[in-house]
Amino acid sequence: MTDAEDDRHRLGVLGGLAALSLDAMASVAYGPEAIVLVLALGGGAAIGLTLPVTIAIAVLLLVLVLSYRQVIAAFPEGGGAYGVAKKYLGRRASLVAGASLVIDYVLNVAVSVAAGVAALTSAVPALYGYRVWLALGVLALVTAVNLRGVANSARMFIVPTAVFVAAILTVILAGLFREGPAAVATGSAEQAGQVHTIGLLLLLKAFANGCAALTGVEAIANAVPSFRKPRVVRAQRAELTLGVLLAVMLIGLAVLIKRFEIKPVEGVTVLSQLADASLGHGVGYFIVQFSTVILLALAANTSYGGLPVLAQLLAKDHFLPHVFTLRAQRRVYRYGIGFLTVVSAILLIAARGDMNTLVPLFAIGVFVGFTLSQAGMVRHWWSKRPDGWQLKLALNGFGALLTAVAAVVVTATKFTSGAWLIVVALPLLVLLMEAVNRSYRRIGQRLELGRIPDKPSTRRSRIVVPVHAVSKLTREALSVAKGLGHDVVAVHAVNTSDPDDVAAFVRLLDDWDKWHPGVPLIALYDEGRRITTPIITYIRHLEIDTVFVVIPEIEPEHLWQRLLQNNRGALLAHALRRDTDAVVCRLRFRILDNDPKAETPPTLVSISRS
Repeated sequence: MTDAEDDRHRLGVLGGLAALSLDAMASVAYGPEAIVLVLALGGGAAIGLTLPVTIAIAVLLLVLVLSYRQVIAAFPEGGGAYGVAKKYLGRRASLVAGASLVIDYVLNVAVSVAAGVAALTSAVPALYGYRVWLALGVLALVTAVNLRGVANSARMFIVPTAVFVAAILTVILAGLFREGPAAVATGSAEQAGQVHTIGLLLLLKAFANGCAALTGVEAIANAVPSFRKPRVVRAQRAELTLGVLLAVMLIGLAVLIKRFEIKPVEGVTVLSQLADASLGHGVGYFIVQFSTVILLALAANTSYGGLPVLAQLLAKDHFLPHVFTLRAQRRVYRYGIGFLTVVSAILLIAARGDMNTLVPLFAIGVFVGFTLSQAGMVRHWWSKRPDGWQLKLALNGFGALLTAVAAVVVTATKFTSGAWLIVVALPLLVLLMEAVNRSYRRIGQRLELGRIPDKPSTRRSRIVVPVHAVSKLTREALSVAKGLGHDVVAVHAVNTSDPDDVAAFVRLLDDWDKWHPGVPLIALYDEGRRITTPIITYIRHLEIDTVFVVIPEIEPEHLWQRLLQNNRGALLAHALRRDTDAVVCRLRFRILDNDPKAETPPTLVSISRS
């Protein structure tokens, strides 16, 4: 694939926003509501502090955007918090950052899909009983789109993203120009509890809950390689655009919450109340709701843009299986996509598609990543000390402090609601990565990777071909075996306790003498009806450096014809890999039903050694 063709499958600024920022964009649907729900515990006066809390979150957003713009420039290979922590905080910190991002990406998919389905079933209650199947259907759709390439997914998501942003901005503008408090949705809800004094803990909890709106801010920095050239410039522009749009929407909605005196109403979201108050219960209201449903469902796409790139970085560093570095023709890391889909599907099934079951697990991982990333950038500025480094260091240090506080508060307040699972899963994932790395190190040591080996030596080898009858299949197998070496033998296991089997071997021996292929036929006698044991015993007793076993098999033309096979070849290959050091070669001979006279050369489908 040429560079131009490769670039076509990558992202521009708008495509980057559509493919990598849907999580952050969609968070305006539940971020302000998360703040209001907490402050409502302090009464009406506390709800009035929604705007100051939101401004504090916007300040943190500004710090994060500026920080991640620097991360993009410093780490154009992607990885975000993982890349920064790896360089400046050490291996263990980088693994914590990587594990936290993996957890956050998986939870983002599950929460986004469940939230989108929840919004849909709220509008159409008849679908409530099918929410798990709906969630899995949406997940399958997003997966299929991403397997076609990140650029294709971006193009498909640009329109719904633009409609959602336009709808939210319309709600804000219409609400600002509407005179006086507007009537909100009917009904009222008793406060879950009253807090006589608006304390610091309540404000911190509201701040931490509202920080859920910041999830996804790091995704662009994690996926810089997905952008077109110049990748750093395009990724930085996308990051800045995301920060501006998100800040405007969050602050605008917070202003309207105060203006319209919005309070929690059971069964009615805060965004729904704001849309109703600003636009009325007409066409505009339903456009806002419908676009929110779509974007929440598609917000999972952020993880599909970020996790596969992060996984391939971890795999390159030998902390995940190397299969995550493989890319398909459309330049997508399909194994990362597959892993994300499978784990998210398991979570959705376990939670029965219920968003409220998954939300307590959300956002903890991303705060850990934020903190480590900015702490690493503090070390970066301290070591590099470019012009203006003091201000940049102060911004990153302040951001690290804020996100660390948010991580502690969120974990503490949601621990009993399910956050303990993340507290347990995070170190387990780090330990798993360490175990993978140790395994790769041991393999590298045994293979002496990085060292110039001794010159190759000549070794004795024997090629063993299990045969059942004299046939074209046997001829092709022996032909291939002779091409591999001069010492070729055919073997046949004989069950001495079965007269019919002994008689069949005598006939085979007669046919062999008539055929005279130039290869000796060795009988392996056994008193049982075992297929693999005689051959394994024979190979173990050979005083040969290397033994090749060529297993001839029939490859039928149609899939259903596999049901007619006895699978002896597969059983023998598995036993040989498990119990011997032989090199196993499975040789497939294709049978063409439509042309019985045609001869198809055999295909070597696998060569392996235990």
